[in-house]
Amino acid sequence: MAIATVLMAYDMPHGWLKGGSAPLQYEMGTDVGAGQHGKNAATIRSIRQDVNGYGNMVQSIASDRYKGKRLRFTGYLKTKNVDQWAGLLMKVITKKKEPTTGHEYGTIIAYDNMYNRFVNGTQDFTKYEIVLDVPDSATDIVFGARLTGAGQIWFDKLKFDVVDNNVPVTSSGLEEPTNLDFEK
Repeated sequence: MAIATVLMAYDMPHGWLKGGSAPLQYEMGTDVGAGQHGKNAATIRSIRQDVNGYGNMVQSIASDRYKGKRLRFTGYLKTKNVDQWAGLLMKVITKKKEPTTGHEYGTIIAYDNMYNRFVNGTQDFTKYEIVLDVPDSATDIVFGARLTGAGQIWFDKLKFDVVDNNVPVTSSGLEEPTNLDFEK
């Protein structure tokens, strides 16, 4: 008996980009009707079960309207058979020019991909948030979702809010050096 494999093709929504360390190992785009309440959702789905790397579906915007503010990015994430991890992501970038060559490069000055509170397995839509400061030196904000390994994710109802400094910043990294003597 032959086993049929169903391949789905998703159209990339306007303004969104594919990225990550292994974007060709994923299908990404709009999954029509798969969002909450029958609306559309974005999806990232591994093509193979032995994925080595991750795929991002992201959008990049100018940071001008958010400079000097604390920004909260919220969205709903649904997972199916995620064998490693998934999460929303946001990074704040400053672009600079190399004085001798004039080459422009970006430096990440704030970043969170939910690694310290990732999602895996199978779960229904759940709300998540990322909160980062956008310094005056920022030039761009990149946001979206990431799937590491095999499985499928959907993300929906994305939103940005400027919040006050009482809302704590989230981060995938440590706030200060930790365990420098390796005793913990």
